Amino acid sequence: MRTRQRASQLGLLLLASQVFQVGLDNIPPVTLAVLALNVYLYMFPAAPLMQACVSVQQAYWFNDWRRLVLSPLHHMDDWHLYFNMVSFLWKGIRLEQRLGGAWFVYLLSVFSLLTGLVYLVLEAALTQLTQDQSYSMTCAVGFSGVLFALKVLNNHYHPGGVTNVMGIPVSNQYASWVELVLIHITSPGTSFVGHLSGILVGLLYTSGPLKTIMKRCAEIVTSNGYNSRPGANYNSSGFSGYSGTGGGYSGYHQHAPDYTTNRSASYSGQSSRRGAPPPYGFNLSDEARAEEIRWRRMRRFDS
Repeated sequence: MRTRQRASQLGLLLLASQVFQVGLDNIPPVTLAVLALNVYLYMFPAAPLMQACVSVQQAYWFNDWRRLVLSPLHHMDDWHLYFNMVSFLWKGIRLEQRLGGAWFVYLLSVFSLLTGLVYLVLEAALTQLTQDQSYSMTCAVGFSGVLFALKVLNNHYHPGGVTNVMGIPVSNQYASWVELVLIHITSPGTSFVGHLSGILVGLLYTSGPLKTIMKRCAEIVTSNGYNSRPGANYNSSGFSGYSGTGGGYSGYHQHAPDYTTNRSASYSGQSSRRGAPPPYGFNLSDEARAEEIRWRRMRRFDS
């Protein structure tokens, strides 16, 4: 989240270069779609920046809650977009592989809204504590709050490692907090409260009740919706992923620590062959395929 603007398009060119260097085939679909959406809305904004940024004044006082949706997807300039999207590219690849596409979409949606809400709560609290109305009028925009939440989650799944933060090796356990302080020192125009909000949302997921609440809500939706047939395989890290390595996605664990295998699931999500790309969604199980084959054989004699 930033409050400054620079006029240049070099950031877009560097971002395109980074994406093609990684390779479109190596970027999971949800990560690629979110990246493309952010680029599109930078080039063709859904609203002017002053009507997209979120603040206590605009969202709460003036009841303009749509800003909670618009603000994470708009950026001040091409460099703001570049740094956020390059950071998201690497986080998205790792997390989408681990959680699966369906859960990753769900996670990003919840994190985006909650980061904005926590930001409003913190700014309102600062206004009350300091009696300074400027906190309520500070308007933030950008995806970096969500990125801090994803950073907390990514570090949670890779404990004990070391992250390089601006050339300084830092334990993953403290990397988000160190980056929060260093970014605020080196780039005073960034939103400290916006980044802090992302960290708090990430902690609500990894150490608080958010993950359980999201799981319960997803179970209610899937049990009442199109996936209401018995045998749906679901776990608290998202919809089941796959085991082994897929083309272009090697090097990471493909399931969360709390993953539980259910071989009798009607929708397993596992690859049908070794080396196949990771499935992002639902796949019919062998039992379901066998039933389909039997049905087709019976239908041959209907005509």
